[in-house]
Amino acid sequence: MSEAKVALTASEVQAKLLRGPYHQWLGLKVLSVGEGEITLTAAWREEWVVNPDIGYTHGGILAALVDLTADWALVSSTGRGVPTVDLRVDYHRPAGRGDLTAHGKVIKFGGQFSVAEARVLDSAGKLVASGRGVYATTPPKQA
Repeated sequence: MSEAKVALTASEVQAKLLRGPYHQWLGLKVLSVGEGEITLTAAWREEWVVNPDIGYTHGGILAALVDLTADWALVSSTGRGVPTVDLRVDYHRPAGRGDLTAHGKVIKFGGQFSVAEARVLDSAGKLVASGRGVYATTPPKQA
């Protein structure tokens, strides 16, 4: 099966992405979308803090950003978000208070399953988490 390219602008992807209430809560903003790539930011929320004494971001937030950024890197081929089949996340350092930036890239696009990866950077540009996911990219059934 050949890869079908879907040309969407960053604002079109933003509109699709923000249909999800969780994505709205994360304060996501799409900075750029390219062939097999996406860059977005997540606006800092005090609710992300896991330890109020130190003030670093909960790992679940970082994992969610890895997952959704890798997922949405596939948008240039799918035109939509796709279900996660498997996900691996590596934590590199605590993410303190501040907006986060995530870069996603498709590693392999397939007719049934695709692989993409993402890197999450803190407000100082330091790598805080990275990961890779497998996503179900089978085209939706026609009604």
